Amino acid sequence: MKYSWILVLSVVLACAVGQSAFAVDQELQNLPFDKKLQLAKAGDAEARMALAEAYELGQGTKLSAAEAAKWYRELALTGNLEAQFRLAKLVRKGAAGVKVDKAAALALLLNAAKKGHAPSENLYGMMVQNGDGAPKDEKAALEWYHKAADQDLAEAQNNLGVMLLLGKGTARNLDEAFKMFSKAASGKDTFAMNNLGGMYEKGWAVPQDLDIAKNLYKSAADLGNDTAKKNYERLNAPQAAVAP
Repeated sequence: MKYSWILVLSVVLACAVGQSAFAVDQELQNLPFDKKLQLAKAGDAEARMALAEAYELGQGTKLSAAEAAKWYRELALTGNLEAQFRLAKLVRKGAAGVKVDKAAALALLLNAAKKGHAPSENLYGMMVQNGDGAPKDEKAALEWYHKAADQDLAEAQNNLGVMLLLGKGTARNLDEAFKMFSKAASGKDTFAMNNLGGMYEKGWAVPQDLDIAKNLYKSAADLGNDTAKKNYERLNAPQAAVAP
C-alpha cells in the first residue's frame, strides 16, 4: 500500500501549536487555592500566574477560562511575556466567557515574540503560516520558527523541519529538515519523533531503515501521539508495502 506521509505531516504541523516553556513554581502549585488567591490579590506575580493556571486547568477550583484570562491579562499589562502568551492562546481559540479575538492574540504574540519569547515566536509563526487571523506569509513564519528553534524550542524545531521538508517559504532541504527533526526528537517532541521516523521510512536524507522508523513511531506512540501509533501499526501490519 502506498502511504501518503506528506499528508500526515501537514496534520502534524497543525497540531504542534507550541507549548509554554514556563513552569509555575512547584511550591506555589501545591498551595491551597485560597492561599494562591490571597497572594495573588496581594500583588505577588508568581501567585497570579499560579492562580490563572489553576482557573485555566480547574486545579483546586472550578474551571474558568474567563477568570484565567482576567488574571493573565493583569500580568500581561505589567509586561509579563509568559502571561501575554497564555492570554493569546485563550483569545485565539475562545472559551466559555472568553470571546475569540484573533487580532488581540496576534498583537500579544508579536509583542512577546519581538522580545524573544520562544513559544510566542513559534505560535505567531504558525498563525501567519496558516493565515490564521492574518494574511498568510510562509516566509515570515519560517523566520519566526528559526528564532524559536535557535532557542531550542522543540515544537519550533519540528515546525521548521516540516517547512524545510515541504519547501514552504524556502527551498526544500531534506538534510536540514532531518537535523531539525533530530533536535526536536531529542527534546521528546512526539511530532518530531513521528516525522523523523517518516524520514527513515522513506530513506530521505538518510539510508532507509524500517527498524529505526518503527522504533521512533513506537516511542512517539507510547507518549500519546496518535499519528505515530497509526504509522507503527501500519508498518507492523502483515504484508505492509513501503515505497522508497
